[in-house]
Parts: sequence; C-alpha cells; structure tokens
Amino acid sequence: MKSSRDILAKRAQRVRTRLKAMSNGRPRLSVFRSGKNIYAQVIDDDRGVTVAAASTLEADFRAAGKTGADKAAAIRIGQMIAERAMAAGVSAVVFDRGGYIYHGRVKALADAAREGGLQF
Repeated sequence: MKSSRDILAKRAQRVRTRLKAMSNGRPRLSVFRSGKNIYAQVIDDDRGVTVAAASTLEADFRAAGKTGADKAAAIRIGQMIAERAMAAGVSAVVFDRGGYIYHGRVKALADAAREGGLQF
C-alpha cells in the first residue's frame, strides 16, 4: 500500500510534467507548504536557477511575530514573491501547485501573486 507521501509525490510529478508541456519557456512559481510555514520560489528550469524566493521563515516576516500557517501568511508571501519576481524581470510564470489541492493557503498565495502583477 502506498503512503500518503508517495501519493503526493506522484501527483506533484504529474502536475510538473503537464506544466513543462505548457510552459513555453516561462519560469515556474513553485509552492511548498508545511504545517507551520509556506514557501514560494520562481524557478527558471531552462537555466536551472531560482530567480526569486520568499518564505515565512525570513527575518522580516518573523519579526512581525506572525504565524506562517494561515491564509494571511500565504497572502503576504504571495505579495512578496510577486514583488521580487517583478524586480528580477519576470512577469509571466506557470503556477506549480505541487501535489496540493488548489484551495486554502495555496489559492490565497496564488491570488495574492496575481494581484501583485504576476501573470499565470
């Protein structure tokens, strides 16, 4: 019997394979969420580099004394990743939700990144 981690990894690989086919050279906005934090990266797969990154573990986010496990944190990280990607010259990305359902914190991060100017 497969574990839930195996199922999540298989789903993430399926999503990533589909994204490669439709990316047309655009970088990928990858999201990872844990029980306590949320992370986002804009990755250029052609060059193999991370263009921009944001997470709830950063010092300025921690200084505010907020938790990283709620929608408000996901919204703030979405805004931060949009600002940093735009500063790096990236305006269009493909959204890699990994194996997660597009709901809750993942959706909040995506909506905030769209409002910040990223197109996907």
